[in-house]
Order: sequence, then structure tokens, then C-alpha cells
Amino acid sequence: MKLIFAGTPEFAAVALAALHDAGHEIALVLTQPDRPAGRGMHERESRVKAVAKNKSLRVAQPANLKTAEIQALLREVAPEAIVVAAYGLILPPAVLEIPPRGCLNIHASLLPRWRGAAPIQRALLAGDDETGVTIMQMNAGLDTGDILLREATPVTDNDTAASLHDRLAVIGGRCILRALQERPAPVAQNNAAATYAAKITKTESAIDWTMGAAEICRRIRAYNPVPGATTLLDGGVLKIWQAQAVAHTRAMAGAVLNLDADGITVAAGDGAVRILELQKAGGKRLPVAAFLAGTRLQAGARLGV
Repeated sequence: MKLIFAGTPEFAAVALAALHDAGHEIALVLTQPDRPAGRGMHERESRVKAVAKNKSLRVAQPANLKTAEIQALLREVAPEAIVVAAYGLILPPAVLEIPPRGCLNIHASLLPRWRGAAPIQRALLAGDDETGVTIMQMNAGLDTGDILLREATPVTDNDTAASLHDRLAVIGGRCILRALQERPAPVAQNNAAATYAAKITKTESAIDWTMGAAEICRRIRAYNPVPGATTLLDGGVLKIWQAQAVAHTRAMAGAVLNLDADGITVAAGDGAVRILELQKAGGKRLPVAAFLAGTRLQAGARLGV
């Protein structure tokens, strides 16, 4: 099938590769313009662009899709469908109307739950037992279009945003191939059941040790790898990458209860959190044993102050 593909990050790149390798004609790839990134703030191309170049696909990087020029290009390409995955730009009504089979979105949640920018992280934060991928027929709303198909996957106690992302990316590639082949009948979403997955901000990353241990651990997993859950130690910022909730009698929230090579146990509002992997500002991610070898930390110290 002749397609235009629109996407930007790794999640989308996996789907692009799946479509190409399955034999679909990717007549044009849309991705966001190169952005400054890294410590040197050098221009960095998106993962979708990198995959498209590797497969010798035509790429366009408009700042938006509102101009007459880009819309004329899309009409000239004349795709049967446009596939969208984590593109990051709004498709105006004029673009939605171009392909005869419409625009199909690969969304990383079981819609109508978690419409919006951060469905993977919000599912983890909420403690959802499962999430998945929805293939949706796009309309002018925010993830409000009819559902074509969905595939669920359990959310385990060990899942991070990174591990869940990678699993959902593979599911997304599989689902879009099914949707294009099977042409399932669209089903309207239940708007009354919708929840909104707001974009994750850095201000959310600071750990509030008065929360329950289970909730703190969900936050650590949801913010791994971006932006990383943070706390303070002697005025310096620590990022906590891996932890587990443990039972403990009540103590001052944020107090270090004990520490050894197996973990740093910190009191929470309910129970305690055993930190397993962490990182000083400017340093490397380290398991607890390696961290303690280079850091003076004693039981009784407080994190978050």
C-alpha cells in the first residue's frame, strides 16, 4: 500500500521499519526538523529520519503542516493512507482529508484511557495493571478518533517507561500491519471513560518522601529514563533509577534507615524504599555498592532536604 509515514522518536521508527520491511510503499516520511541536543547542542536528526535514510526513503521536515506548500506536496504524493506515530505536530483538517483511507494513528495506550502526550508514563504512575496500543482513525480531536484495533500487554512491577516503551513499540508495528491488512470496522470511543495523559515535566521528578513507598517506586519507574526521579542529598541532586518498596515501621520520611551493598533503605510516608541504582549530578548510573564506595553516607541522614 502506498503510504506517507509521520513520526519522530524511536517508538515511531520501529513502526516505520515494520511497514517498510512488510513491503508497503513508503512514498514520503514526515519527521520533525533536526534539533540541538546533547551537551554540545549539536543538530541531531530524529530516529525516524535515521531509519528513513538507512532505507533510502524520501524525507520532509516541515515546521508544521499548515502551509499550502506542504499540503500540495502531500496531495502530489497521493497516498492511500497516512500513518502517524508520535509525530509531535498537529495534522490540520485539510491534511486529514487527503488520503482515501484517512490517517491512522499508533497510540501507546488502550484508548480512551490516556489520551495525550505521555500515555506510557501516566499508566505507570497510575498503577495500571495493563496498557497497550490502539490503532485509531484520526479526526480533528486529541486522540478522539474511532478505534480500529487494540492490543493489550500487562504492566509488571519491574516495568519502567523504557521497558514499556520498547514493548509497546513492537506491538505498535505489529498492530499497524494488521490494521492495514484487515481493515477492521471503526468503533467510536467512550468519551465518558477518557483520561488525559499530560506531558511529563521536570517539576514532577522530585520525590516527595511523605508519599507511600509503592507510589514513590511507581514514580521512579515512570520517570526512567526521562526526566529521571530526583532527590537531594546534602544539597546535591541525586537521580534514582531503580528501587523497590519494602515494609518498615514508621519513621521520619526521607530518613536513611540502613545501607549496605544490597540497597539504601529510606523511610517513606508508608513503608520504605530500598534504592538499588542511583546517580550523582554529572556522574554515572551506579549500583548501590559502587555508589557507596565513593560516597560518605550514614544511617540517619535525610534525603530530600
